[in-house]
Amino acid sequence: MARQIVFRAEFFRERDLYVGLAPELNVSSFGETLDEAKESLKEAVEGFLEECEAMGTLEEVIEEAGFQKTGNQWLPRQPVAAELLTTG
Repeated sequence: MARQIVFRAEFFRERDLYVGLAPELNVSSFGETLDEAKESLKEAVEGFLEECEAMGTLEEVIEEAGFQKTGNQWLPRQPVAAELLTTG
């Protein structure tokens, strides 16, 4: 892939595993260590993007996920604020 896609990654501990999530792309993966989870998530995102490209839908999928193109790089949208809120 000649272009770069910068994506946000979140990691959580679930029992004995680390779970990685790329929320805008709805892609997740896991590993036994945080480093394994990072590498596994990167591979999962790359595989997802390669499939989108093979189907001819990559640009559409990336744009619908809120990414914006700057040169040869796609960047995720940046929040103006992030908070944890409580219901009730």
